[in-house]
Amino acid sequence: MDEPLNMILSLLKDEKRLFQVISLVYIVWAIIIFLSLQFVTAPYGRYSSGSWGFGVNPKFAWVVQEMPSFIIPIYVLFFTDCPKIRSTPNLILSTLFLLHYFQRSFIFPFLIKGGKPTPFITFLMAVMFCGVNGYLQVGDLAKYEEYGLNWLSPRFCCGLILFFIGMFINIQSDGILRNLRKPGETGYKIPKGGMFDYVSGANFLGEIVEWSGFALAAWSLPSFVFAFFTCCNIGPRAIHHHRWYKKKFEDYPRDRKALIPFIL
Repeated sequence: MDEPLNMILSLLKDEKRLFQVISLVYIVWAIIIFLSLQFVTAPYGRYSSGSWGFGVNPKFAWVVQEMPSFIIPIYVLFFTDCPKIRSTPNLILSTLFLLHYFQRSFIFPFLIKGGKPTPFITFLMAVMFCGVNGYLQVGDLAKYEEYGLNWLSPRFCCGLILFFIGMFINIQSDGILRNLRKPGETGYKIPKGGMFDYVSGANFLGEIVEWSGFALAAWSLPSFVFAFFTCCNIGPRAIHHHRWYKKKFEDYPRDRKALIPFIL
């Protein structure tokens, strides 16, 4: 019993090593999720299942599950020693991470119209992921990552461009989905406009592009892990949506792909 406890205490003292361990755990978790989603559908939204716990109000769920990725980094930045945050690239990347989660925590949820309750277990897993990931991403950037004097490289700039393109696609797609129904209408409709003219999972594509750009700019293990986890988690969901749309609507656009325009 003493040996596992000593290992945990050792990790807590060596924060950089702790970040590496968390990253490796997330890689394994992402692979498990990806493989699982080849056989089952993620149990939330239109696929909600009572077997995953009682339903949580969707607005409440979005605020509470996303907020740790904003609040915990703020705590890290203001109440712990963060020597690298004085570096311009570290500050830029940390700010972009906080910008995304400010929008997802305090703007997006309050724009939701209706929506199905989120199963409690799914909600709980999201809270856990967002809390640890917020600590991992901003903690690593604020404390350990070094980019040197030549940080403003083509790779960094391309990463930032991809990040903002992805964020735009994600926000635009959420708006299209939100405005599909007129007041008083129920049921599902075929989304049109923006990247929905090319893929069924435009909102998922946007988020994948966003965090892939972040990883390209940050060029670190934690940022890569986050992008990888995002792909493994919501990539299959886009494919599930695509199949669902094709099955439900006979007139669904035949040339529309699931996630990657013209390819997949």
